[in-house]
Amino acid sequence: MINTARLIEKAAAYGIDAAPIASALDQYAALLVDYNQKVNLTAITEPEAIEDKHFIDSLLLAASPEIHGAFVDVGTGAGFPGIVAKLYRPDLNLTLMEPTGKRVDFLRLACETLNIEAEFAKERAEEAARKRWRESFDTATARAVASLPALCEYCLPLVRVGGHFLAMKGGDADRESQDAAPAAARLGGTLREIRPFTLPDGSARTILIYEKTAPTPHAYPRNGGKIAKAPLR
Repeated sequence: MINTARLIEKAAAYGIDAAPIASALDQYAALLVDYNQKVNLTAITEPEAIEDKHFIDSLLLAASPEIHGAFVDVGTGAGFPGIVAKLYRPDLNLTLMEPTGKRVDFLRLACETLNIEAEFAKERAEEAARKRWRESFDTATARAVASLPALCEYCLPLVRVGGHFLAMKGGDADRESQDAAPAAARLGGTLREIRPFTLPDGSARTILIYEKTAPTPHAYPRNGGKIAKAPLR
């Protein structure tokens, strides 16, 4: 399916050794493309695009030193970056949070096929944060889910004090981080670093690292409609 030698070479350029998991990633890609014919999981189905936009992107997140322990991928969709992170870091205690049942079915199949242990939370993040998952994770991440102020409200309530939220965004992260500053502060998060990088295809990406420095007030997260229509400012 994918060119594993090419993927290994690309990952090595970022200091990442993908050789031990290249075969599993190839298997994952083939399963993704096949399943995508009956359930809409991704618009990215060309092999090299999968390598760059799904696998390298996810590996760059997985290699971040803040990633550890109980790790939740919010709105994971087809399993990016969570499944790739678990392959690269088998020590992680992975939770895949996804509200769409058909996608959860794929996630279960993918993890079974790849021999990955994970918890599957068929939940919206704002609802999960009012249940047993509230402030229970060492690390949370989300990719291409919402604006950064909204992402902070979805994810920071899930992270325990001392943990981290890593937001995966495009190239305009400086402006977004300014927009999100009031939301992050209100939710107990402090922006520690902005890490820009470029994917092999030239696409600009950024990982924004927030540390959870205080408990999230019980008023948050609000319901999903309010988060989407009136992000915290």
